[in-house]
Amino acid sequence: MSSRSYERGPGELRPTAIEPGFMRTAAGSALISVGETRVICTASVQESVPRWMSGKGTGWVTAEYGMLPASTGERKQRDATRGRQDGRTVEIQRLIGRSLRVVVDFQALGERTIYLDCDVLQADGGTRCASVTGAYVALSLACAPLLADGRMERPPLSGSVAAVSCGMVDGAALLDLDYSEDKRAEVDANVVMTGDGGLVEVQATAERTPLSRAHLDQLLELAAGGIAQLQAAQEAAIAEAAAVAASP
Repeated sequence: MSSRSYERGPGELRPTAIEPGFMRTAAGSALISVGETRVICTASVQESVPRWMSGKGTGWVTAEYGMLPASTGERKQRDATRGRQDGRTVEIQRLIGRSLRVVVDFQALGERTIYLDCDVLQADGGTRCASVTGAYVALSLACAPLLADGRMERPPLSGSVAAVSCGMVDGAALLDLDYSEDKRAEVDANVVMTGDGGLVEVQATAERTPLSRAHLDQLLELAAGGIAQLQAAQEAAIAEAAAVAASP
């Protein structure tokens, strides 16, 4: 196996940082950096729900995902210019929405919608996983003032959620693939888990070699360790934001 970026071992994450409150105009926001991948995640609160949910006393959480034109080095055409979203964009934003809704109590949220927008500034692999992880922080920060000022009677989040990539590269199981590893992986996977270890989604694809059950178990074990570290980063970012909000 060739050396990895940042001189990492097989089970190590790229350097990861989550900066809360990155967008002052958003109800909740975070800039997440995972190696060279950077994503701005924002949460916007709307005091209404889609028409099909009106009058039910429950809320909704939905997500959108996009990549800036220069995020990959070679200019990516904007969806607005093309006139439609590409299939990858639709699939990723659905993944983000599904992942976050798993930990939301919609009765506690009340009849309001929280929009999660994940915009990729720079892509070097793992953008969907970074989006899920950062969007949770943005969602948590957006919910805090709603609870503090009495607009919600109880916390709307039942737990946390984070995501990480992993895969088989040159026959070895690796955690947190960058782009150079992802493009030559025999198997690549994206794993979404809750804070208590529950699996939300596992997207695994064998490119050339079928994935054995043993290798799948190995990848899931690597993912669980990586997600535990991401959850610690999420908690630290949320605590940092709370400390800033409480300061005079």
